[in-house]
Amino acid sequence: MNFDQHIFISDVHLGAFPRDTNNAIEQDLITLIAYCKKERIEINILGDLFDYWMEYPEKGFVPKLGKKVLDAFEDYNKSVAPALFITGNHDNWTFGHFKERGFDIESNFRLKTIGSKRFLLMHGDGVAGNKINFPRAAFHKLLRNRKFVSTYQKILPPEQGISAMKMFSSITRRKNNYDPEPLNRQAEKIFEKHDLDYIICGHDHVPRIETFSPGSYINLGAFFNHRTLALYNNEGLNLVKWKAAPKNFIPFDGNK
Repeated sequence: MNFDQHIFISDVHLGAFPRDTNNAIEQDLITLIAYCKKERIEINILGDLFDYWMEYPEKGFVPKLGKKVLDAFEDYNKSVAPALFITGNHDNWTFGHFKERGFDIESNFRLKTIGSKRFLLMHGDGVAGNKINFPRAAFHKLLRNRKFVSTYQKILPPEQGISAMKMFSSITRRKNNYDPEPLNRQAEKIFEKHDLDYIICGHDHVPRIETFSPGSYINLGAFFNHRTLALYNNEGLNLVKWKAAPKNFIPFDGNK
């Protein structure tokens, strides 16, 4: 399917906050998904939809977290098109459930062409591959290592494993914030080596657009904070905020 509009969203971190805050984030996201379904807007998720996620395939265990959101995405995936879901460092321990929900799952990065423009889409915690030289830190490699995950799940059953992951996710989420320079530098290096028009990611929770001579780097910020996302249409790529009540996008100016 060809789309006239495309959105890119990351760092929702469902499950990270008190119940009322989580419910508000979920409802705003569900409203956004319904709007995209109605208007036929392509959805791209660039990681950390969930603050913690761990499936235990051998035990048939799937977290109950965000069921209403996943139901809304499943409806969109079946009736419009599979949403791209590039897993982040908080929700990469999926072993089939997201795919069963109809997502187009990517654990690394995605090179995508829309019209005449070339996009690099990733979460921002690094990638693994020769095409894009952005190596993951050793700790992030460990978290994505299947042997490590298998050992972890043999030691900790689902309830204890999820509890430990929730606690750890809270710590790493706080550490990710407020330092844009590492990803800015990495984007500049990637532009120097690859023919790209746009680089889009999240991870550090700081929404911004950085312009380099080859192209633009957009960080989506954190949806949980200001409801920021990127919108690409015939006006180009812009950083916007989702306003759930009037159901529209407004420019993001860096303020609340």
